[in-house]
Amino acid sequence: MRTPSDPQNRDRPQGPKPAKVREDRLKAALKANMARRKAQAKARNAGETASGETDDN
Repeated sequence: MRTPSDPQNRDRPQGPKPAKVREDRLKAALKANMARRKAQAKARNAGETASGETDDN
């Protein structure tokens, strides 16, 4: 019989699994990286059209 001072779920791990935490962290880093790359490409394309440069040399 359990007493009120005993932990109820002693056998269950506390918090998410380390692999899940790592996966979530990597997903967030990938998303941020893709957003930066997209912004850089957009800025490059805007700079080329503003200066009038084309690939039709």
